[in-house]
Amino acid sequence: MRRPAAHRLAAGLALAVLVAAAGASQLHAAAQHRPRYAVGLRVMRIVDASREIRRGRGAPQPRTLVTSVWYPAAGPASQGDVARAAPASSAGPFPLVVFGHGFAVRPSTYRLLLHAWAEAGYVVAAPAFPRESADAPGGPQRADVVNEPRDISVVVSALLRASADRTDPLTGMIATAGIAVAGHSDGAMAALAAAYGARLRDPRIRAAVILSGARMAGVGGFAFRSGTPPLLAVQGTADGLNAPRSTDAFFTLAARPKYLLRLVGAGHLAPYVQPGPWLALVTRTSIGFLDRYTARVPGARVPTPGSAQRATLVAAP
Repeated sequence: MRRPAAHRLAAGLALAVLVAAAGASQLHAAAQHRPRYAVGLRVMRIVDASREIRRGRGAPQPRTLVTSVWYPAAGPASQGDVARAAPASSAGPFPLVVFGHGFAVRPSTYRLLLHAWAEAGYVVAAPAFPRESADAPGGPQRADVVNEPRDISVVVSALLRASADRTDPLTGMIATAGIAVAGHSDGAMAALAAAYGARLRDPRIRAAVILSGARMAGVGGFAFRSGTPPLLAVQGTADGLNAPRSTDAFFTLAARPKYLLRLVGAGHLAPYVQPGPWLALVTRTSIGFLDRYTARVPGARVPTPGSAQRATLVAAP
């Protein structure tokens, strides 16, 4: 994927650098200070009639986002997703996280991470980008990434409408003041533009979790200034697709509060999708960040890396 020119971290930036071994034995340890919920799964078909998409030689059609929604559900917590489960409405409303997947994969690729967020008390909406997902007709096309920041905003609007609709299964489930965006790889580029784009920023977004991301060209630039959403950036130091300097570049520009979790020796996709210490660490850190800046949980903090695997956390709260 194309990446912008890199910049070194500013030498004078006043940051606390916390270095330790990182990891945890189980994913649910990430939510040890929060109630654990059962997780329901619904699929929404969100149609944006204001934009069209052409598939091959076919006629233009409205841009459609098939969106998987994981949410806190009634019943005991478990490792599985319960299709169309009754929502845990009495415990809501819950913050919303809209997640963008990477190139040539699916939202379900990240199921373990997204399930963990829902289990910790978040509604997680993950659209399948119509031209970049693994199921895109004719094969994925990376050039469509410039349209995906708008996709994220469309999904935010659709979930808020569902929550406000008394006849919708997700009625009353979303806290309108607690909206975050997240993404990995190309989806992280889209999420970054939705949170900080000079032209594309969605003011409803209150926090951003950027996993192996970078700034993209063709979206009107970025505006990292005071008052923009808190940032958690995560980057593997051995990532051969998204160079660490790409994350360093936008992290340097971002205003406080901001955090950079470096996974020493980790690659591009595995830390976010494969069970093990990397995924446990990303889960624990991201939930702590969301709890502090999106859910506003009293006493929540972004945890320092624990034991088992080496990682560094650069923190500027």
